[in-house]
Amino acid sequence: MRVFTPGDITEQQQSQNKYLGVLVAAKYARVLNEFPKMGSTGKEKKLTTRALEDLHGKDFDYRVMPRRRPD
Repeated sequence: MRVFTPGDITEQQQSQNKYLGVLVAAKYARVLNEFPKMGSTGKEKKLTTRALEDLHGKDFDYRVMPRRRPD
């Protein structure tokens, strides 16, 4: 299993914010968790590891949306 450091994540990101990278990976892991596990063999990687690998390999794109403040 590969260990990802915050520096590894910021190398591949659009912004140089390690906290944003961890948050994006966590949200993506939640999305992966919603998919059904049909035909699973039990030997799959953890969802957080898979999300960090996908983020590091630029397998998905993301956008940061500005927060809307109530008027």
